[in-house]
Amino acid sequence: MTAHDALPVPGLEFAFDVTVDLGPLEDHGSTSVGHRRVVPILGGHVTGAVEAEILPGGADWQIVRPDGTIEIDGRYSARTAGGDLLLLHAKGLRTGTPDVLEQLRRGEDVDPGSYYFRTTVQIETAAPALAHLQRALFLSAAQRQADAVRYRAYRVG
Repeated sequence: MTAHDALPVPGLEFAFDVTVDLGPLEDHGSTSVGHRRVVPILGGHVTGAVEAEILPGGADWQIVRPDGTIEIDGRYSARTAGGDLLLLHAKGLRTGTPDVLEQLRRGEDVDPGSYYFRTTVQIETAAPALAHLQRALFLSAAQRQADAVRYRAYRVG
């Protein structure tokens, strides 16, 4: 038995569901870091381990790779009914076959099992009652819809 055999195997536990309402995509074209797109975040909601409304003003700052894979870098705020603020940072990848990526680009409803859309999610907050969310990493499976992104986040144990 090696020391590596004693390492824990991470598990996943359901944490929360998120729906993010999106504004029109802003295509910035080829910049110094690649093909940049920005998708404004208009609102949405979080349900599950935390209940909150997503505030307008965030965005997903994307890089589109030459093969069509999209690097996701979404940052947005949410407010609980009690007024506590959360900052969510979702970072990951969305990719698939060229035809599926084209369907998604056109805003068509595509089976989320037919493409790969995964992110890690980290949360920042000053709320003592929600501090436990800052001490965990979340992994999500996501779905792109015409005007929204939906994802289910799991706490990595």
